[in-house]
Amino acid sequence: MTFIEKLQGAQQRNGSMLCVGLDPEPTRFPAGLANDAGRIFDFCARIVDATGDLAIAFKPQIAYFAAHRAEDQLERLMRHLRASFPYVPVILDAKRGDIGSTAEQYAREAFERYGADAVTLSPFMGFDSVQPYLKGPERGAFLLCRTSNPGGDDLQNQRLASVAGQPLLYEHVARLAQGPWNLNGQLGLVVGATYPAEIEQVRSIAPTLPLLIPGVGAQGGDPVATVRAGWRSDAPIVVNSSRAILYASQGADFAEAARREAARTRDLLEAAKPLAEPV
Repeated sequence: MTFIEKLQGAQQRNGSMLCVGLDPEPTRFPAGLANDAGRIFDFCARIVDATGDLAIAFKPQIAYFAAHRAEDQLERLMRHLRASFPYVPVILDAKRGDIGSTAEQYAREAFERYGADAVTLSPFMGFDSVQPYLKGPERGAFLLCRTSNPGGDDLQNQRLASVAGQPLLYEHVARLAQGPWNLNGQLGLVVGATYPAEIEQVRSIAPTLPLLIPGVGAQGGDPVATVRAGWRSDAPIVVNSSRAILYASQGADFAEAARREAARTRDLLEAAKPLAEPV
């Protein structure tokens, strides 16, 4: 099964566009776990168990594990994800962007060491930084395109005078991903929920690619506007929420609270489908 097939299967089985981001910060853990980096797995596993039937994907952010010397806990978490919810794909949020043999090692890390179904990449060193991740016909990759942070304007929103039509840089990335770069048919794009007009523009350029859309929840992106701009019946959108779900409660009921928030967000996203543009 390819990454996109797995994504579509989870979307149908769980009736969901919601991606649960796993960004564990021990200082924000509830009582009994707080400030203990050795309990990262325990915290994340509880969140996974509470939300796995509500999610289209999980997205662990590797920096939150590496900063606490918790890569072994990430490996354990990945095994737990595969054992508990084998039909829900896992996107490793690493934003790698190197080239050559270094990129090949990063691809091994993502797909062999951690067993991820897909990985996030920065494409701004060109196709050399993407190609090593496309060697496996079943693995996916999401390219940073129009990100949710305000500083994205510094590069992504600049016009390329040397390219026909003078597209904005993020538009050019979308065209490359929809076309010549998509060697194994498993590429997607990262577009922030804080820019719904740009989501709509990316969708028009890349009508068949999955879109990973962070920025709903703590960053303030509008989930209804996000679905209206990006959802199409034949092209999944993966709408990520991390902190709003992970830290929905500081009490012993944190997992139950995470489930309630995940269910609320999942249902809000699903309810917006009729408002989306027709295919």
